[in-house]
Amino acid sequence: MLGSIPALGDIARARLKLRAVPVTEENFNLANGIPRFYLMELKKTGLRFKRITHHARVTQCLGSVGAHPWYMAVSPPSIVDPSSQHEGAVRSNAGGHYYLPPSHASVQVFKIDGPRFINLNEGTWHAGPLFGDRDSMVFYNLELSDTNVVDHTTHVFKDDVLIED
Repeated sequence: MLGSIPALGDIARARLKLRAVPVTEENFNLANGIPRFYLMELKKTGLRFKRITHHARVTQCLGSVGAHPWYMAVSPPSIVDPSSQHEGAVRSNAGGHYYLPPSHASVQVFKIDGPRFINLNEGTWHAGPLFGDRDSMVFYNLELSDTNVVDHTTHVFKDDVLIED
């Protein structure tokens, strides 16, 4: 026999006490910097891009205020160890990491509508948020307070990329 299963009433009466501890960099993994959650208003961007960016040390979350559709072009992270073999030219960033530039073929465009947040993992190449049917849009952004100063790598494609809906 596997043992007795407690009655539903016994489960409802069970109590578990957990002691709260202060958040620190060590116990909540905030060692990469100070998180910043803010609103940013962007003027009409259009549905064309030539530049794509990544942040090697941070994940980034984005969402729009309101439920208006917008687009995000992404390409997988391509941060590499420079001592290992790679197809293509390894480049370095002023912040000290090495990467392979993304290719047009690796870019996927997503249409985001409704009240959704997206999460960009560390190193994910991204162009956007992009939108073409409004004069401006407001977005929520969660990243580190200095992300765009110390952790910002941009690749410029030879040709513009046009998003088709």
